[in-house]
Amino acid sequence: MSRPRDREPEEDAEHAAHQVGFECWGEALTQDATGAAALTAHSEGMIACDACGTVWRDACDGEACARCDAILHSRKPYSIQRTWAFVIAACILYLPANLLPVMVTTTLIDEQRDTIMSGIIYFWVNGEWELAAVVFIASFLVPLFKLSAMILMLLSAQYGSTWRLLQRARLYRIVEFIGRWSMLDVFVVSLLAGLVQIQGFATITPGPGVAAFGSVVVLTMLASISFDPRLAWDHLQKDSEIMEMESDCYE
Repeated sequence: MSRPRDREPEEDAEHAAHQVGFECWGEALTQDATGAAALTAHSEGMIACDACGTVWRDACDGEACARCDAILHSRKPYSIQRTWAFVIAACILYLPANLLPVMVTTTLIDEQRDTIMSGIIYFWVNGEWELAAVVFIASFLVPLFKLSAMILMLLSAQYGSTWRLLQRARLYRIVEFIGRWSMLDVFVVSLLAGLVQIQGFATITPGPGVAAFGSVVVLTMLASISFDPRLAWDHLQKDSEIMEMESDCYE
């Protein structure tokens, strides 16, 4: 497997200057997102190593980083396909996660099976509106929002849409940030299962819905990690280049 060529000390100094320059130009470059072709690392033939962060000029996908021997990729390999696989699996498990019981309470009298929605209704009926709202948002709305957002970003990137690129970039950062906060029900059930274990009187055990719900959360997190938001900006760059070529032809 080929490697990017080794640099001389003078080239290293020039490379460092280029890195500083790109950091200083970052604000000005990102402002040009409405149609004019912007200078990007991808358009300049640069690839950053995901493992050590070294930026290589004139490198190709599949080459080995000469610094840490990791494989270089300008974009995440098979990003669309992998993300779709995770999203579809999460959508399939979303229904059993909400329909199957997440907690089974066994007492001397009877056995009670609670789903996510039954727990929300229980808190609401007993006047615990704040807690009901927290569980409803964290356990029902947040996974649904993440799935909807990922489907929107996938379709937009797959079909080359340049609609509201900045808003979609912010949406992706929101999905990444809130991913870890969707495990509220899993944490609560795990805590109760560990604390309430009075043999002969009352026991709390996790239900099958916990496994489905935890799988949905993990799959949506993997989907956000697999998705490469730079794909949307690549389409903007291609559209800008096409517009420039058409303008040159008319001239």
